[in-house]
Amino acid sequence: MRSEAAPQPDGLERFASAGKGRGLRARRRFAVGELLLSCPAYAAVLTVSERGSHCDGCFARKEGLSKCGRCKQAFYCNVECQKEDWPMHKLECASMCTFGQNWHPSETVRLTARILAKQKTHPERTQSEKLLAVREFESHLDKLDNEKRELIQNDIAALHHFYSKHLDYPDNAALVVLFAQVNCNGFTIEDEELSHLGSAIFPDVALMNHSCCPNVIVTYKGTLAEVRAVREIEPGEEIFSSYIDLLYPTEDRNDRLRDSYFFSCDCRECTTKEKDKEKLEICKLNDPPSAETVKDMIKYARNVIEEFRRAKHYKSPSELLEICELSLDKMGAVFEDSNVYMLHMMYQAMGVCLYVQDWEGALCYGQKIIRPYSKHYPSYSLNVASMWLKLGRLYMTLKNRTAGVKALKRAIAIMEVAHGKDHPYISEIKKELEHH
Repeated sequence: MRSEAAPQPDGLERFASAGKGRGLRARRRFAVGELLLSCPAYAAVLTVSERGSHCDGCFARKEGLSKCGRCKQAFYCNVECQKEDWPMHKLECASMCTFGQNWHPSETVRLTARILAKQKTHPERTQSEKLLAVREFESHLDKLDNEKRELIQNDIAALHHFYSKHLDYPDNAALVVLFAQVNCNGFTIEDEELSHLGSAIFPDVALMNHSCCPNVIVTYKGTLAEVRAVREIEPGEEIFSSYIDLLYPTEDRNDRLRDSYFFSCDCRECTTKEKDKEKLEICKLNDPPSAETVKDMIKYARNVIEEFRRAKHYKSPSELLEICELSLDKMGAVFEDSNVYMLHMMYQAMGVCLYVQDWEGALCYGQKIIRPYSKHYPSYSLNVASMWLKLGRLYMTLKNRTAGVKALKRAIAIMEVAHGKDHPYISEIKKELEHH
């Protein structure tokens, strides 16, 4: 029998939000930077590429991690972390040894396997479910098209293939529901530069509804999610986070929301579209481009963004950089550098430059990006903080200490609100400042 719900976090309550279903509401005032909610992960999985640099258990980043003696592929801070993670790691340990190079379940499959294991070992309500239980998650099953249903069946096949020894499976229909719930309610854990670290389920955080004008931000301390106010919140006000990257214009944001979460946003920004003109800024020419030319270029931009996303999986860095440069050249005939489609491709180009350690090239792109980012994103944006941080570290690498210190301090100012002043990332950046 499941136990009763744990007491709700101080100052917050679950409520029925008009037109949105369940939601989270403030019962008292919260100041900018104040912590509203902490939620330990119900289940979390470190991405494979970060193994060896982060602990598989607590996600701490450190050197000298100890590897699992069996599979030699999972790494831990110490024996305590390894023991605590064993109920989850044992799902994969023997399988990784058996399959070797052929062990490649997706992160969604790995996370879902851990949820199934957790539901068996902890049938009672957990500390992650004070406001919302995993079993209450929306699945939006009735809205899944054939392509999404086929992808879920592929995930179910992979789950059976890689995890057959250690899991008791529910029937196929229940697995379809669970994968649909994970797809709609899962979180991506990222580091201070927004690099992907892993995936997790944070039930209480998932209770928050979306707005493109959010009043809170979600950050991570290892496998703990923390929710802080990014503007003053009054008693009775609904708590809104953002589910998506807010850089893009209204139509693009809502396309993404409909595709991933099956709703359209009716926040102030989506209703007024007041930022769209700036985000889609056109070149100021004596003979301005026609509406048809602009429309065609927006279509081209959306296509090239998707082309680049696919190309990242199989093209070389030089080929990827060429896609960026050619698209920027073409779009630059119509769009200003501050146009979000230009910024998107500059950001991708910067990423390629960082990957191949072309520090000057990366810095050049970052310098073009930071000012428009600061204009287009909301206050205390992690995207802006991470860009200042990357710039600061690039300046330091290139021996421009004055500019480096200034940029790192800009990053810290945002992160102290978003992450909290005691976050390990801020301590690390302050140490970088002292070291240089």
